[in-house]
Amino acid sequence: MRIGELSRRTGVDEQLLRYYEKQGLLAPERSPNGYREYAETDVGTVLKIRTLLAAGLSTATIAQVSSCLREDVLPAPACSGVVERLRGERDRLDRAIEELQDARTALDDVIRRGHDAGPGGRPGEQPQWGTAEGGPTLNLRRSA
Repeated sequence: MRIGELSRRTGVDEQLLRYYEKQGLLAPERSPNGYREYAETDVGTVLKIRTLLAAGLSTATIAQVSSCLREDVLPAPACSGVVERLRGERDRLDRAIEELQDARTALDDVIRRGHDAGPGGRPGEQPQWGTAEGGPTLNLRRSA
């Protein structure tokens, strides 16, 4: 299949598919006239690439581990370090998820307090936006 069809089937822009090729993530055949010819299995490969990118892996990391993730090849001895690397990536994701859950809890608390206070807020309290290391914060300060 040509690049346009692969793009349509995967929802990935043609420019990104070319980038994946430059990064060694895809290796299409070339027709005599120079067109890229992708195999049916490249649809699944692109979807795996997108999943790993969404998980926060870089294209360089994906290129290093991709040969160990192919379903048609038994893991080679060179793949032994891949499992540890992927565990490290999973641990990084777990930390990021925990931080996001903490942020969501804080946001829910602000929403709850705003909802409980009604449209005018609590008497004598004015919202004050400030900044902290993690970004903007909302403080309810009692006015005098």
